[in-house]
Amino acid sequence: MIPSSSVTLSTFTWSNLPKNQGCELWRDGRPLGRLRRPSIWSSDYVAISGEKQWTFRRRGFWGNCSDIVDSDSQHAIATFTCSLAGRGTLTFSDGQKFDFVCHGLWRPVWSVTSEKGQVVLALHSRESFVEVTPDSGVPESRLSLLALFALYRVRQAEEDAASAAIVA
Repeated sequence: MIPSSSVTLSTFTWSNLPKNQGCELWRDGRPLGRLRRPSIWSSDYVAISGEKQWTFRRRGFWGNCSDIVDSDSQHAIATFTCSLAGRGTLTFSDGQKFDFVCHGLWRPVWSVTSEKGQVVLALHSRESFVEVTPDSGVPESRLSLLALFALYRVRQAEEDAASAAIVA
């Protein structure tokens, strides 16, 4: 979780859209982005923020890696590699890296930290909000993409847990 200090935190919220159409990310009462699955049979998700659109695509034998693909150019702009216990690293094509860690079981918080160890955002999955550090040095367009990708990771974890429950 983002440490409390004299810094004023910014907050994003999200809400699930009706009829299983995904979720929408909000900031200050205005829509910031949307995450949706194109079909129930697809493992891909589509994220839209502003004029940009990306596809989050699972890959690997266990589905523990993902790519963020720019929908216009169809090139991967970032790669996520996951390790044990929900930890992982998102590496953008420009070399910028962010670590994703999930803390907690009943009220999980997904933290995204920069290479310098600074918490950039913390997604509270049960409370439907994201705390954003204002002086992180990350542009708002990338912050919204990171928040949408964190929501995607939450969805992946929920799907994996449901699959494991069915198998058990």
